[in-house]
Amino acid sequence: MTTQAEKATTLLSLHHAEQPLILVNAWDVASASIVEQAGFPAIATTSAGVANALGYSDGQYLPWAEMEQAIRKIAQAVKIPVTADIEAGFGSGLQELEATIRHVIEAGAVGINLEDKVPGGGEERPLYSVAEQLERIRVVRRTGEKLEVRLVINARTDAYWGKNSSPAEALRKTLERGRAYLDAGADCIFAPGLRIPEHIRAVVEQLRAPVNILGGAGVPSIPELVKLGVKRISLGSGPMRAAMGTLRRICQETATAGTYNTLSDGAVSHAEMNAFFRG
Repeated sequence: MTTQAEKATTLLSLHHAEQPLILVNAWDVASASIVEQAGFPAIATTSAGVANALGYSDGQYLPWAEMEQAIRKIAQAVKIPVTADIEAGFGSGLQELEATIRHVIEAGAVGINLEDKVPGGGEERPLYSVAEQLERIRVVRRTGEKLEVRLVINARTDAYWGKNSSPAEALRKTLERGRAYLDAGADCIFAPGLRIPEHIRAVVEQLRAPVNILGGAGVPSIPELVKLGVKRISLGSGPMRAAMGTLRRICQETATAGTYNTLSDGAVSHAEMNAFFRG
């Protein structure tokens, strides 16, 4: 059986492989099982997907105990490495962040996303100061070392999602914060909203480290991102929302046409779903 420390080493090595690490984010055990069966080498959770599925808005409104349980169930259900989206850490101080990291590792995850946006207050909430975020990253690194798991830190900066920043200013902030986060112990820099090819290339070349791009509408294709040097591509809450879109279309078709085409087109069979969970 692969140990947790070995899974952490595997996850880190995937960030430096010839081909990029592609992460189709999961929000529960069933979705994680589908991703694993599809042959992907690792799984990332989606904080928004988990929160929405459990009846909460994204943004750390989901109680940590419920998020931890979701991470634990996913990590226990699959054999491949799991990296957990823990938003800004589900705590206001460094001690709370350390406790969160301990729980993440105890749950079986071997990587995390850590945001630099202060939780609460909607989409326009401010970023932590660079100094504050550096200390938070150092706490994460030290906690993993204490527990003898080389946790893979995907340090997220939301410079491109700030409505008051020009693209040039967003690029400057991403580079400034990215360099600092790497120096503090991060393994990969995640810049959601970064989609301009020239900016992607600049971030990759100037940081000289793995960069995570959030895939979706308006973002260069995976082959294009590979040419730009991107090492990690994730889909965030997109897969969960796409699944909800399919459910909406099923509702519309059954309510109007009274047929079952959307329901049956590409559906995983009852037997196959049950097979995921047989011991």
